Amino acid sequence: MTACTLMPATKKSATQPMNSVRLATLYDVAIYESSSKKRVSLQQTAKALRDADVVFIGEYHGNHASHWLQAQLQAALHTSQPKQILSLEQFSTDKQAELNQYLKGEIGEVALIKTASAWPNYKASYRPLVEFAKQHNSPVIAANAPADIVRCIGRQGESYLSKIKLERRQQLAKQAFLNDVDYQAAFQKVMHAPSGATSKAQSALSNSYLAQLSRDNTMAESIVKALKQNPDHQLIHMNGAFHSDNHLGTVALLKQRLPDIKIKVISPVRLNADKSKNIPYDKGDYVYLLKPLPDQYANDAERSAAFKSMFSQARRKVCE
Repeated sequence: MTACTLMPATKKSATQPMNSVRLATLYDVAIYESSSKKRVSLQQTAKALRDADVVFIGEYHGNHASHWLQAQLQAALHTSQPKQILSLEQFSTDKQAELNQYLKGEIGEVALIKTASAWPNYKASYRPLVEFAKQHNSPVIAANAPADIVRCIGRQGESYLSKIKLERRQQLAKQAFLNDVDYQAAFQKVMHAPSGATSKAQSALSNSYLAQLSRDNTMAESIVKALKQNPDHQLIHMNGAFHSDNHLGTVALLKQRLPDIKIKVISPVRLNADKSKNIPYDKGDYVYLLKPLPDQYANDAERSAAFKSMFSQARRKVCE
């Protein structure tokens, strides 16, 4: 067992700065309840979340502390609410049929990974979630927008949707570009939008945001649909942290669709990444601290070469 599972709430943790938290391994996390600013155990967290309609568990993609926490919370929440739905950013709506085939035992895992375009880290990161759901006959929702449609929205903007067939259009949210101004501001900040950018640069940024919205709105609509099809269920949704941090992104767009829904957000925070060294409790109803991963690149030359290769591959993929 890890420190996360055994850690009780403490009075000292209310004022505990981030640089005083010690995590032994890359699998360890420290969970804090934002309202009380106290460190809590995983079991205490699950107990407090049992009445939520939807629980967003944000992740840093590829950080196994995130994936460990997701799997443990999935199991703990299932204990108090067995009527559970697993919703995943990591599969897109056009792959729901393949995912259902796997859950029914009609295809094996190799076929699932290939035909459903599973993420490269599926086996290590998302297999435990899908297998737990399969074991307990829980629905699993392929919630995200298809990557090829998102990519082409990023290139061509909203007009791209008029070029695709109805069947493809239906794989995206009906309100694919429903907006949230606070989320838009957060996106522009992350993208470092310059004040004096050229019209071409501004257009590219606008299209990038529309592509982002198409993902968030499709995930929000997928969640709405899943809840309507499975009344009295609790839905747990896994996504990259930016989609749910500060109750923005998919969370805000879901709230626009279902104003009375009870949502709880759990957000990751890299240990000591915040220059203020204070825990940013406003990121979620709960935040969990985890160790940062090693730097991906040793220098700018390595980074440039890697990005050049990625962009080169992306350019080869054409849009209608």
